[in-house]
Amino acid sequence: MMPGRSMEDPRVRPSRGAGQVRQVPAVTRAVAILRLLGRSEEPLGVNAVARALRLIPSTCLHILRVLVAEELVALDPSTKRYRLDAGILTIARSALRRNGFAETVQPELDRLSRRHGVTAIGVQAIGLKHIVAVAISRSDHGLRLHADIGSRFPALISASGRCIAAFSGHPWTVLESRFRGLRWDRPPSLRTWRAEVETTRANGYAVDEGNYIRGVTIIAAPVRVSGGEVSHVVVAVGVSEQVRQIGVDTLARELRTIAEDLSHRLGAG
Repeated sequence: MMPGRSMEDPRVRPSRGAGQVRQVPAVTRAVAILRLLGRSEEPLGVNAVARALRLIPSTCLHILRVLVAEELVALDPSTKRYRLDAGILTIARSALRRNGFAETVQPELDRLSRRHGVTAIGVQAIGLKHIVAVAISRSDHGLRLHADIGSRFPALISASGRCIAAFSGHPWTVLESRFRGLRWDRPPSLRTWRAEVETTRANGYAVDEGNYIRGVTIIAAPVRVSGGEVSHVVVAVGVSEQVRQIGVDTLARELRTIAEDLSHRLGAG
């Protein structure tokens, strides 16, 4: 997993593997609009939203008006452009307050970040679809790699993806199909990636040295409540030279210890 990148296709479409879920078009489109506005660095007009999501402009306008009425989206009357509104923050705060992992992992991330000067991130795994950043501790060093609470990434990307693949229980045919849709700076071959997944299963942690982002090393360890599938992943991100000075194995073992402790604590709760 790596902050600062999103691999999601912004167009409205059913999620893979969601064939058993009955689609509700109005809800799907509303969620797509919220995600698009969340990714955009500036407010968007109706036509821009409709084009990005391949929606009929009149349909898009109706949904936006409902979202404005619910205080999830705000309209600037002078520019006729839309942005997310404070109602989203209320929902997000409620979700985070109820996220036991985020509350539990934050002190560990803070200690790791202060000790080594890396960016430390706690992510939640949502099956094989994606991971979501739910806790972050940023370094005070000159380089600060960007990620926000709520950032979403493909589940199998980078070091966290190797963790999920190693302990997901899914057959290789499914994992390989997902792997082929990933985008990297320096893509590993399928054969190499599969070997690294097996190494992750043996070691209890994964390392991505410049594959996802050139010059950046990402280390991850899985949180597995009751020894099951990966529910969360603890991640450390740093410039490769910096991580080599710390010691890849040193940092990896610390992450693994944190992840194992969280697995026990969350399981006991």
